Amino acid sequence: MKIKLNNVRLAFPAIFVAKTVNGEGDPAFSAAFLFPPGHPAEKELRAAFEKLGQEKWGAKWANVKKEIEAKDRYCLHDGDTKSDYAGFEGNLFVSSRNKTRPLVIDSNKDPLVEADGKPYAGCYVNANIELWCQDNNYGKRINASLRGIQFAKHGDAFAGGGSASEDEFDDIAEGVTADDLT
Repeated sequence: MKIKLNNVRLAFPAIFVAKTVNGEGDPAFSAAFLFPPGHPAEKELRAAFEKLGQEKWGAKWANVKKEIEAKDRYCLHDGDTKSDYAGFEGNLFVSSRNKTRPLVIDSNKDPLVEADGKPYAGCYVNANIELWCQDNNYGKRINASLRGIQFAKHGDAFAGGGSASEDEFDDIAEGVTADDLT
């Protein structure tokens, strides 16, 4: 089931180069999307979980749902569990990944590449994800596949993000040598 998350903050983007998690498993593209409780995405996601759960597990859904909730196996999580990371405390977040590179576009739908410097951790994006049910030897879950990201607007960059602006540098007069700056 495809879901569009509008006006959410991007965290931990691995959207241009596939990466492994803690050096384990196959490399994949991934991102987390942060938003406050009560955001329209929360209601839409919870309704989608119900629909998918009913379709996948039928009459067993009530028991499976209890198991998924008890083990935090939805792609939607409480950000307070990662409160040591900037932007997570007091928010909800969706974790998503995909082995296929997602579409990454600007606000005007032009394609973006890593050298463009956006999107970056902390900016606002619109994201397309696809929810799917997992039921295998790794357990029962409802996961999100990352399909695409559209840069929406700038936000305060989380640690390690963004470029310096010219206002962060002093005006250096001609004739000043490197020794004069130390």
